[in-house]
Amino acid sequence: MRTTAQARQAIGAYGEEVAARHLRERGMSVLERNWRGPEGEVDIVLRDGATLVVCEVKTRTSLRAGTPHEAISDVKLDRLKRLGERWAAERGIRPDGIRVDLVAVVRPRRGPALVEHVPGLC
Repeated sequence: MRTTAQARQAIGAYGEEVAARHLRERGMSVLERNWRGPEGEVDIVLRDGATLVVCEVKTRTSLRAGTPHEAISDVKLDRLKRLGERWAAERGIRPDGIRVDLVAVVRPRRGPALVEHVPGLC
């Protein structure tokens, strides 16, 4: 039997794979996944034209504990923006802009995952 932590990790990995595929299908280029900086982790770093996109992926199996959107605070958004700036600086990249997006994935018991991409949270 899986522990709760292992189950959460597996659901998170599933959501990140679904999100990456969804964003690639919309013309974005995945540059890196699960990048760790000094203040935390970025789930997916992408390029959308000349814009660097830092994407937070939130995956849920139900909405009982709230929507994925409710898990993103202003503090988290600021941290993700700083992490994107650091990612670009470490690689000597000067994008036209840095955007923070959310991909919310809800995985029901049956049927395909529900995916919502919310661009430009900050």
